[in-house]
Amino acid sequence: MTDADDMLPGEFGAATRLSPKALRLYAEQGLLVPAGVDPVTGYRRYHRDQIPRGRLIARLRTLSLPLGRIATLLALSPQARQAELRAWLAAQEIQLRRRRELIEVLDAAASPVTTVPRLRIRPQRKLLCQERRVRVGELDAFVAQAQDRVRSRLRAVGLPGTGPTLVHFHGFVTHDSDGPVEVAVPFSGSVEPVDDLRVRLSPAGTDAYLPVAQADAGFPDILRAYDALEAWMDANRLVCLASPVEIWPGSDGAVLDVTYPVSTSEGK
Repeated sequence: MTDADDMLPGEFGAATRLSPKALRLYAEQGLLVPAGVDPVTGYRRYHRDQIPRGRLIARLRTLSLPLGRIATLLALSPQARQAELRAWLAAQEIQLRRRRELIEVLDAAASPVTTVPRLRIRPQRKLLCQERRVRVGELDAFVAQAQDRVRSRLRAVGLPGTGPTLVHFHGFVTHDSDGPVEVAVPFSGSVEPVDDLRVRLSPAGTDAYLPVAQADAGFPDILRAYDALEAWMDANRLVCLASPVEIWPGSDGAVLDVTYPVSTSEGK
């Protein structure tokens, strides 16, 4: 290394558009280690050959990539790095589209819910259930698999297993959130749980419900039904008591009902 190729941090920072704070951070993280450190003064020195790496780090940081991801990208060939970045960009575009869909769902005027929420009495029920954490892309497959398992178990002990499918959402289920989902079928009689199937008692009470047509049952459109039912509950001073439940099939020819167990007495 020649003296002419040495650069002080200020010179190197000006050439790469990296601040002193950024240079210290990248040195600590091993992304851009100084070519040498004076053992007496502690002054750091960089080499001109490090300028392209410094500029690349600066460019990658403008994409808001975490330092760990940048470290991985720096170790790749230019062709492999470009392929990784294009794959990352495609994933970002998918996430942006999903967020746009959720934002559009918030505009209730764009596609108003035409059915009217109502109340009905919910009988006490015994349920055979399976629960799992899933994201929305896994939801349909899990519901289909779980209800088949539950119904098969009921038939195996001589019970009809022909009741509706109840899908309890114990947390938010989106592309990014894997809220617990419980799939259940009501039954009469006796059955022993096996593996991850369990039996529980659902108490009697009152449900607020909204029938949903097939065209509105997919994600994220179904969120409009939830919003409409929740707004109606608030307007009528109904208190939600537990997680929402989708009941398949729904009432009045609907593909499903969105339901909430509620108290009709304010404050309870």
